[in-house]
Amino acid sequence: MILNQSDTKPIVLPPRSPNLNAFIERFFLSLKSECLDRMTFFGENSLRNTIKEYLTHYHEERNHQGLNHQIIELGEEVGQSAGEIECRERLGGLLNYYYREAA
Repeated sequence: MILNQSDTKPIVLPPRSPNLNAFIERFFLSLKSECLDRMTFFGENSLRNTIKEYLTHYHEERNHQGLNHQIIELGEEVGQSAGEIECRERLGGLLNYYYREAA
């Protein structure tokens, strides 16, 4: 099981308490609508690789409305005002990140 491999301990929530897990519910909605619903998987490894790529995109390249449209983990390219605009694609172009290459 994935939780055992990552040394993660689940927390059991009381029934009928949707506000206790609102953040993870929103994350799973984003994961499903932006990624999983648009792909076909041919095994557990392809699913794991897809989720790994999505998590990298989610934390390093995606703006977050709850953070005033900021990126969680800012890279060196964030805030560049000069240079060519480049596109980084993930998952065959399903996830795109546009940034300025350092001049």
